[in-house]
Amino acid sequence: GLSVMVQILLRRKYMCARNNIMKHAQGETVRYDIEELLLEGRTVCFRPQGTSMYPMFVSPEDTAVVAPADKNKLRRGAVVVYRRSPQAGGLLVMHRICKRRGDDFYMVGDNQSAVEGPLSAAQIRGVLVAWTRNGREYSVTRIGYRVFFGLWLWMLPVREPIHRVLAWLRKG
Repeated sequence: GLSVMVQILLRRKYMCARNNIMKHAQGETVRYDIEELLLEGRTVCFRPQGTSMYPMFVSPEDTAVVAPADKNKLRRGAVVVYRRSPQAGGLLVMHRICKRRGDDFYMVGDNQSAVEGPLSAAQIRGVLVAWTRNGREYSVTRIGYRVFFGLWLWMLPVREPIHRVLAWLRKG
């Protein structure tokens, strides 16, 4: 089954696949659900879609390693996977916590300036623990990561003007 596949197929302790599909050792294709695995307490690896987390995720080959979240330990700056409310489309999204007030969380993509929230702790499914780029794995505990994305989050109020200037420069 799926748990055996996780143990046998991978050198690492987590499941990694492209578009939620993985080939089993005997050649069969198995689909899995990221949210379901996180809720079961498993760590998963996947390729984030879209550009909302640029510059964190640049290439379509970059992967995110996400572990189940201990909601009591989540702080400003953590990248989390959460389920939007049905009124907001119900999508599974990965964004950064920009503010926390008790059990209310406010999220923003690294390539966005609009803050989403409040979201409840119950909507959070997992937290980013590492990512891979060009075959190398990086931990979110690295000092360079923490400094860069701490500054990037601090710059949230000026992101929109920066985006406009960059767009203008690309045109000219």
